[in-house]
Amino acid sequence: MDTLTLNNGVTMPALGLGVFQTPPEETRAAVAAALEAGYRHVDTAAAYGNEREVGQAIASSGVDRDDVFVETKVWISDFGRDRTLHAWEKSAGKLGVDVIDLLILHQALPGEFERTLEAYGALEQLLADGRVRSIGVSNFMVDHLDRLLAETDVVPAVNQIELHPYFAQPRVEAADAEHHIVTQAWSPIGGITFYRDGQTGSALEDDTIVGISEVHGKSPAQVMLRWGLQHGRSVIPKSTKAHRIAENIDVFDFTLTEDQMAALDGLDTGVRGGPEPEDVTLEAFGRDIPGA
Repeated sequence: MDTLTLNNGVTMPALGLGVFQTPPEETRAAVAAALEAGYRHVDTAAAYGNEREVGQAIASSGVDRDDVFVETKVWISDFGRDRTLHAWEKSAGKLGVDVIDLLILHQALPGEFERTLEAYGALEQLLADGRVRSIGVSNFMVDHLDRLLAETDVVPAVNQIELHPYFAQPRVEAADAEHHIVTQAWSPIGGITFYRDGQTGSALEDDTIVGISEVHGKSPAQVMLRWGLQHGRSVIPKSTKAHRIAENIDVFDFTLTEDQMAALDGLDTGVRGGPEPEDVTLEAFGRDIPGA
């Protein structure tokens, strides 16, 4: 497993298991399969509703807690200094941990950015208190990062964004790199479906990706993950199938050539698959996050 050193010196496995949209009843088995396959990084979120099952899987795995990098996110409904401090208590309680390795804000909440700044201030306090080892953000665009950096003290360690060959977000990644922020890719295999020239298709059947995968004797998903890793990113693939989970971590025994990397870079369509960060509001996306 490759690792990345965050800007505060904390070491993070470059590849982790994501559990977005994984039902709670399937989460425990998926995390258990991942830990068995060698994963040592799990990414969840308060809004996913499966933090408890993530914690249960880690606790019963036989893997030492200190060897597993646990990442979770604060939802926008819990933004604000006091609410965010309480959000840590809720997440830590569900996960069954005393310290969260990486705690990040799930969205920028652009229309109420003062709440975002208050929430990030709470993350800074949690970091100073030793209740988290590192802090960061998710779905922050360049202007969101600029304002955050201008009005806070601790540079985020990670910015988790949608990033795959069809939507590469080079401006955001460049801004992250300028401030020594690790870019972490959610949906790193393109969310299975890509959009090009008004058409949709399967990322796993793209001629460019399939051609490269055949050269290396790897799957299209493995090629996309390798592409992200070779760009120096963290990647968080998601699956609930044990054989896919094992396949997704088997990406450290081959290297893409410069020409292959360039060909994958050339697939970028500039079309976002997930929600537009500017459209995220409490009215549209707010939800209650229950306690532990």
